[in-house]
Amino acid sequence: MVPNGKEFKSYSYTEFEQLVFERAQAIQALGAERGDRVAIIGETSFDWALADWACQMLGITSVPIYPTLPPDQAQYIANDAEVKFALCSDKKQASKLECPTYVWNKGEGDFYPAYATGSTLTREQITQLAEDIQPSDLATLIYTSGTTGQPKGVMLTQLNFTHMNAHVTESLPLSETDIFLSWLPLAHVFERYAGHFVPVSLGATIAYANGLTTIGSDMGKVKPTVVLCVPRFLESMRAKILDGVAKAPPIRQKLFHLALSQGTAKNQGKPAPLAGILDKIVGSKIRERTGGSLRFFVSGGAALPPHTSEFFRALNVEVLQGYGLTETTAASSVNLPGANKPWTVGRPISGVEMTIANDGEILIRGNSVMAGYYNLPEATKEAIDAEGWFHTGDIGEWEGEFIKITDRKKDLLVLGNGKNVAPQPVENKLKESEFIAEAMLLGDGMEHCVALIIPEFDRIQTWLKSQGVTETDTAKIVEREDVRNLIRAEIEKTNKTVADYERVRRHVLVPKAFSVDDGELTPSMKVRRKVVKEKYADLIDSMRKK
Repeated sequence: MVPNGKEFKSYSYTEFEQLVFERAQAIQALGAERGDRVAIIGETSFDWALADWACQMLGITSVPIYPTLPPDQAQYIANDAEVKFALCSDKKQASKLECPTYVWNKGEGDFYPAYATGSTLTREQITQLAEDIQPSDLATLIYTSGTTGQPKGVMLTQLNFTHMNAHVTESLPLSETDIFLSWLPLAHVFERYAGHFVPVSLGATIAYANGLTTIGSDMGKVKPTVVLCVPRFLESMRAKILDGVAKAPPIRQKLFHLALSQGTAKNQGKPAPLAGILDKIVGSKIRERTGGSLRFFVSGGAALPPHTSEFFRALNVEVLQGYGLTETTAASSVNLPGANKPWTVGRPISGVEMTIANDGEILIRGNSVMAGYYNLPEATKEAIDAEGWFHTGDIGEWEGEFIKITDRKKDLLVLGNGKNVAPQPVENKLKESEFIAEAMLLGDGMEHCVALIIPEFDRIQTWLKSQGVTETDTAKIVEREDVRNLIRAEIEKTNKTVADYERVRRHVLVPKAFSVDDGELTPSMKVRRKVVKEKYADLIDSMRKK
């Protein structure tokens, strides 16, 4: 299903196959041959998907590049992957690259028709090319986000994807009747595998969202049964729901919060006599916002904050947290309907081996593990040991058959007193506050933990208005004593719930949200801790010296 004005146009699989064939003709006419690498850069769309499937049919290795990357980073990937040319959504994306580029935007001169017409490739030949592809052939080179250092090209083979496709439905209940809403970046392994390869392998339906700002209305139109998402999407959705409730009449506010408390009590096994009726009155309306047919969200890419998970569980909106890395073909473990422990990342997917090393690191082995990093044999040896275990860099523990992640191995803070602190749980607790948008815990070599805090400025402005103050300048907001006292009180609430050595003793307010454009976030919205530390070194030092 493809956006067509305000509505969606449907394509059958037969029509889809013809479109892929035409694009394969065009790509072959451009001079690409089996084994070549071709970059794809653009927002998630049906055209992006067609470009990738055409490459797969020809045995060409596709190299996705995030459309949000600046020119120097996009060009680094194109150079490192040694791409023959790039397929681009528009001229703006094409301008980032020095290699030959071809734009598929119909309003800017779609290259497909002319080259497809000039191609001599027949359907029989393209079918034979597809049949000649071997399991060990590279399907794609996906570059890691690079939270530290330059991104590395992860070599994922045809076998990586076919192995996962053969096993994923043994763990997750998916079928050809499902409708997937595709909106996350197809340049990221999560959407690329679970929202691209999986549904096509099932013969399911994919609906491509109009854009990030239309996801809500798109869900109402296409009525998806499965939506892949990242925690920030769910946090934003929760915030919008709560903001809407705050503007509702008092009786509706009381009903909502009662439904929330009864739903939470029921999930915790406590008495909740009104949960059923309140779910029909309140929860059903929330679920209608997702189109009314949603079976579950699948959350990945980062840790799902417990308060966000609990919120949706209370409203009977199923959120299944999963876990995986680019190097393990996205999916390694996932929670399931009826076996959902949202504070964990679920049980290993069928066909995937997972274990915990003596130092707590999560290790993964099997046919889902990458072939290696492109042109980086030493880095590959460091990541995959002699027994075939991929070292994830994540620290975790077993909870029965479920995996629970406690933090990143490289992110552990070592305080001056020798105590080790996992920052992520504390950061998630801080973000439970409606007034804190982002928190970054620090403390290496310090006697105690400190934090960079980014306020939730929209909420802060609303709070200030309730105090009779109108202020929109974020730089001025973080300097206000009343705002500082408000945030300090929120931090103290968290401090009461953590160990003494985990408490935030000092903090500073940052007047601007972290962003991809400023380099503080990866394209998949992970915080680049190294970049943030360098950028805010003076602020961090000020907390160290106090």
